[in-house]
Amino acid sequence: MSSNKTADFFDNYSGDFDSIYGNRGTLADKIINRLFRKSMRIRYEMTMAGCSPIENKSVLDIGCGPGRYGIELARNGAAHVVGIDFSDQMIALARQNAKAVGVENKCDFIAGDFLDYAADDKFDYGIAIGFMDYIADAHMVLVKMLSLTRIRAFISFPTARGFLAWQRKVRYRSKCDLYMYSRPQVEKLLADLPCKDTQIEKIGRDYFVTIAPV
Repeated sequence: MSSNKTADFFDNYSGDFDSIYGNRGTLADKIINRLFRKSMRIRYEMTMAGCSPIENKSVLDIGCGPGRYGIELARNGAAHVVGIDFSDQMIALARQNAKAVGVENKCDFIAGDFLDYAADDKFDYGIAIGFMDYIADAHMVLVKMLSLTRIRAFISFPTARGFLAWQRKVRYRSKCDLYMYSRPQVEKLLADLPCKDTQIEKIGRDYFVTIAPV
C-alpha cells in the first residue's frame, strides 16, 4: 500500500515527527505552530471531541505514527486501542510513549500494512489522520476502514491548493510519494461508500472528514 521509500522516510523522520507534539513553547515554536501546524492541532482536537464518549470504547488508528491519538484516548478511558503504521521506528516510539504514561496494556501497536491487517472484531471509532497523504489507493483504505468501524470514522485529506501545499510538494519531492486532494476528489471518494452520513470540513491545509458507517 505504501512504498518502501515512504516507510524509510518515516523511519528516519520518526524522532523529529514525534517532537512536534511536545514543542517547548518557545517563540520559534509558536511561530511555526501558527504558520504550519494549525491544521494538525485542529484535526487533533476535532478527533478527540468526535471520539466521545470514549469510556470503554475501542479505537483503530491507521497510520498511528508515534501513537499520540490512541494514547490520549486510552488515557481518557478507551478500553482498547490498535495502532498500525508501516514504519517500524514509529511503532517503537508509540510503544515507548504508551509505556511512559502507563497505558501500554490498553494499546497494541503493530508495524505493517493496514490492508493486510486481520481484525477479530469491529472498533467503535476509526482514525486515519495524516495518513492519506502517503497512500496511492485511498478508496481501498476507506472501504476496509468503514468495514471495521461501528460509530464514526475520522479521516484527513491534504488539500492540493495553497502555499502550504506547494511547500510540502517541494519539500517531499525527493523524499517520498505525496498525494493531495481537491474537494471534488474527496467527494468522489466518499460517494459510493457504505455510510449513513458524511461531513467534510476545510481546516487550513486539510479536509477533515467524519463518516458514520452503515
